[in-house]
Amino acid sequence: MKGVLENSMLQEKILWQRVEPGLEVFVLPKQGYNKKYATYSANFGSIDSHFIVEGENEELIVPDGVAHFLEHKLFEEEGGNVFERFARLGASSNAFTNFNNTSYLFSCTDHFTECLEILLDFVQSPYFTRESVEKEKGIIEQEIRMYEDSPQWRVFFNLLTALYREHPVKKDIAGTAESIRQIDEEVLYKCYRTFYHPSNMAVFVVGNVEPERVFSQVAENVGRRGYRRLGEIKRIYAAEPKPPARDCVVQELVVSQPILNLGFKEEEVGFDGERLFRREALTGLVLDCVFGSSSRLYNALYEEGLIDDEFEAAHVAEKDYGHTLIGGETKDPDRLYQRLMEGIRQAQAEGVSAEVLAHHQRKLMGEFLKSFNSLEFIANNFPAYHFKGINFFGYLETVRGLTLEEVNERLRTHFAAGNHARSVILPKEKPGA
Repeated sequence: MKGVLENSMLQEKILWQRVEPGLEVFVLPKQGYNKKYATYSANFGSIDSHFIVEGENEELIVPDGVAHFLEHKLFEEEGGNVFERFARLGASSNAFTNFNNTSYLFSCTDHFTECLEILLDFVQSPYFTRESVEKEKGIIEQEIRMYEDSPQWRVFFNLLTALYREHPVKKDIAGTAESIRQIDEEVLYKCYRTFYHPSNMAVFVVGNVEPERVFSQVAENVGRRGYRRLGEIKRIYAAEPKPPARDCVVQELVVSQPILNLGFKEEEVGFDGERLFRREALTGLVLDCVFGSSSRLYNALYEEGLIDDEFEAAHVAEKDYGHTLIGGETKDPDRLYQRLMEGIRQAQAEGVSAEVLAHHQRKLMGEFLKSFNSLEFIANNFPAYHFKGINFFGYLETVRGLTLEEVNERLRTHFAAGNHARSVILPKEKPGA
């Protein structure tokens, strides 16, 4: 099965083809670019620790951090290291794991076919031994400790523990020192065989490439591996109460200035596709209208010295969870929290005007068009949206179609009283001070 995704506003088209037994391959030809960029992504992230495969009777619960652990281990081969193979071809390679997905990627200017073959080969050739798994535990424990001392990381995850009571999104992507000690090669292979099946993955290629050659290469590589069909993966999450778990989490760390993160929890979840995409775009538009750098509130807070250029507001929209995060470094987290809540209430009372809405729609659409000059931006975002049943190409039409009534309704409901929590990092006092 094959097809084309076109967008007249972007003047781009993505060609796609489904390769047996279910791998979807997307190619966006970009003439005039020397660089080529490819990702091989699995619909498997840190929150997927409790699942059952269709046709099997056993529910599996694996230790936190398995998805991230797998990402580390796949780069290791018997007798070598994948990074070195890419480097010899002049290519740059990397990978990342987030809450929902894991992606392996490379970029190159030459030797694209050879690099793509390496990517396909190593992702589909797991090699785990007891010794190598035990060694990796020490490396990941060091990484976990490093993030425990990161103020930006801690203020973020502390906020998630305040927003969520049960959902695994509140847990660190890498797991804990205790959870990764429970991981062994059997657990890794079990998760690999489930989530790294082609029907749960996608390949995305962008750059000056020939689509049909990419499709043929991927089909040949995957076809020789003798995959069997995989039943539907049912991901199991504990029921999440609507109210946030707590009002506030405060932690002291070695920082020069306090940090505040204010979060608003999504109350209605359980859907994906265009409905989810529209709500994400809608919330992003609301945030830009109320908290963007040209907004009245942002400029007032800046003039008061409560925020700096790093202040941000962003929304996360996933099928089973969602939230908005607002904040940054501040000299007075209590005062900033008070002013943010006052600003939200004032914006709700006054409403967003048609003129302001039109301005911010044009702004967001312009930023998106500019982002399409970045191959990395396209390749890193398209697979994640694909796994949510969303055509990332449709962003411009979605933003342009949002109405004033929708914007003001979202402003009133998502930022309702009692729907928020906050996380604060305070400077740790020096001994003897």
